[in-house]
Amino acid sequence: MIQWRAVRHLDPWIVLVGLALAGFGALLIYSASLTSYPEGIQGLSHPTVRHLTFAALGLVVVGLVAWLDYRLLGQITPTLYAVALALLVGVLVVGTETYGARRWLDFAGVSIQASEVAKLLVIIVLAKYLADRQLEIGQLRTFLGSLAIVAVPTALVFLEPDLGTAIIFGAAWLGMVAVAGIRPQHILVFLATLALSTPFVVVGLMGDYQRERIATFLNPALDPLGGGFNIIQAEISVGSGGIFGRGLTEGTQTQLDYLQTPTRDYIFSVLGEELGLVGALLLFALFAFLLFRGLRTASLARDPFGRLIATGIVIMILFQVFINVGVNIRLLPVTGIPLPFISEGGSSILMLFVALGLLQSILLRHKQIEF
Repeated sequence: MIQWRAVRHLDPWIVLVGLALAGFGALLIYSASLTSYPEGIQGLSHPTVRHLTFAALGLVVVGLVAWLDYRLLGQITPTLYAVALALLVGVLVVGTETYGARRWLDFAGVSIQASEVAKLLVIIVLAKYLADRQLEIGQLRTFLGSLAIVAVPTALVFLEPDLGTAIIFGAAWLGMVAVAGIRPQHILVFLATLALSTPFVVVGLMGDYQRERIATFLNPALDPLGGGFNIIQAEISVGSGGIFGRGLTEGTQTQLDYLQTPTRDYIFSVLGEELGLVGALLLFALFAFLLFRGLRTASLARDPFGRLIATGIVIMILFQVFINVGVNIRLLPVTGIPLPFISEGGSSILMLFVALGLLQSILLRHKQIEF
């Protein structure tokens, strides 16, 4: 049971920054959706209202998950792993296809992005596996076991196809095994093998959809009115914002509807055009502060399980930010990764608040000696 005096160990900044980011996202979603909703907010179906509703639900979720002892999740990791795989397989079998990829499951009119749920579940499963093997952490079989745990969901996500989420799975695994104490030689050999095999993966395993995206990324002029259109328009949007931006709701690229999915994949382009470099720096400052509090949680965790969960959450959020922003400024090919807390999407924002709740659960119990 939680002792009331333990509540002082909670970190209110984690929740406050999460809510601040969600509020920041609501402003950008409102501006980005004006072309579809020129009358403004006039009903519950408006993207801004939905985003704020999910953020409010997320606040409730944080409290519920913080109250739950995170160590209990370690007792049901086989079930969590089975749920993650079932969701990812379900997407491939009966998922809804959008923009050439299957990523959503529809239940009674509600769309669930399976990979958003699976990311966090796999982090918990991997954390438990590594935490239980601290005495054998330097053995090759432990390394290979951790790799196998992540390889299966990564492969399923890759088949959707969703290269961005596959990269996040890999990044979370790499950071977690490094923190757990896996021998550097094992990691280096794996990375070298991966680098050597990448050309064969590109040629043999990537579908035409993924290869076209890479080709268009390298040269958007190959299809300026098709696959390259959004890449070109995103560059123009970010570049035209300057230092202070054109002003919220005043961006020409955004308000003239030149950006596809401006409330999701390309919301950073909306920010860059309308709020400029100052807005981008504010966003990065909020993310940096949140990630710092996540690292603080990892350092305070009372056991390897909690430390590894916190590490995985920090890496997951960090790489989602990096990939989304990289796509918007043409450092990376289009991948469809949402900007955490900012992009429209119920599955994404709810699972992010679940992650924040887990961080609070770890902090709430980091002084406890017993279950």
